[in-house]
Amino acid sequence: MIVGIDASNIRSGGGLTHLKELLAAAEPKRQGIERVIVWAGRRTLEEIPDRSWLEKSHHPWLDRSLPYRVLWQRRQLPKFARRARCAVLFSPGGLTLKNFRPVVTMCQNLLPFEWREIRRYGVSWMLFRLLLLRHLQSSSFRRADGVIFLSYYAQKVVSAIAGPINGNVAIIPHGVNERFFCKPRPQQTIAGSHEKRPFRIIYVSIVDVYKHQWMVAEAVARLRRKWPSVKLELVGPANPPAFKRLQATKHRFDPGGVFIRYRGFVPHSELPELYREADLCVFASSCENLPNILLESMAAGLPIACSNRGPMPEVLGDAGIYFDPEDPEDIADAVCQLIESPDLRTEKASLAFERAQKYSWRRCSDETFSFLAKVALAHENS
Repeated sequence: MIVGIDASNIRSGGGLTHLKELLAAAEPKRQGIERVIVWAGRRTLEEIPDRSWLEKSHHPWLDRSLPYRVLWQRRQLPKFARRARCAVLFSPGGLTLKNFRPVVTMCQNLLPFEWREIRRYGVSWMLFRLLLLRHLQSSSFRRADGVIFLSYYAQKVVSAIAGPINGNVAIIPHGVNERFFCKPRPQQTIAGSHEKRPFRIIYVSIVDVYKHQWMVAEAVARLRRKWPSVKLELVGPANPPAFKRLQATKHRFDPGGVFIRYRGFVPHSELPELYREADLCVFASSCENLPNILLESMAAGLPIACSNRGPMPEVLGDAGIYFDPEDPEDIADAVCQLIESPDLRTEKASLAFERAQKYSWRRCSDETFSFLAKVALAHENS
């Protein structure tokens, strides 16, 4: 059996991380798959590990702008897939071809399907883009022979908007790279913290309108009234409108930059060290499909104060303290519970670390290629 992967629009971010980790952990011959062909741009192919069963296929149009890549995908990819005798085509980007079967796609972006979150962008190009994606992906999910969701929450939300999904459905969460795993450290009382050794709270995520970094900053300002050694470190790139809100909050509560530090973008390879330097993690997003950052924080052995929205309770379970991400007082209360009790921090960090064990890339890869083989055989026998 030969499996094709359409990575024509995968160039960076979580999509590229998923593709790299999936193929690095894969042993597709165990699922009866002899060869895997990946079509992608040159830079994406350079990021993918070399494997004996993997063929990297490039076309010059895949290095050009989006219209060229879409045209190539619609006009040329079906021909290449048939010529290669692909038994199934996997399109992890969420959009499927109309003129090739069977095809499996994946839902990796839940933002287009949550109207409450879309409205945060107001009348803007981003609003139009998300609504267009909702229409295109809904159509793709309905006609696909197989759809992979990352969480049960995502399946529920998308199905309510897109309508009945006729193909096979699988829930296959992503994994966590092993370099993030670090056993929980001994938890000390807040009394042991001081200016030179502050109590560090870390929040890793893009600064965006549904991530609520400004709410977290205000919550930490409240905590500082009781514990002056508490500091907040924000890590991740920023979208301008949301960054302005964060800067306004920072100017209001910490104009001198004493306890709120924004580090900006940090390479993914450097994040494990930042987690190891932190004492507590906050995750305040209100819209996620499967929050990779939350998984990484769990693997890092940190006590976690977490948003109560979306799939977060499904992922973190009883291993976190939850809050309303749009209420600074509620955020402060959740973090306060953890700061006040080293025993609670120890308990929650240990539970989170234990739950993180099941999110391996080997499991994700095995389940993904098993599902692809299942869809291919079902189509062949239909």
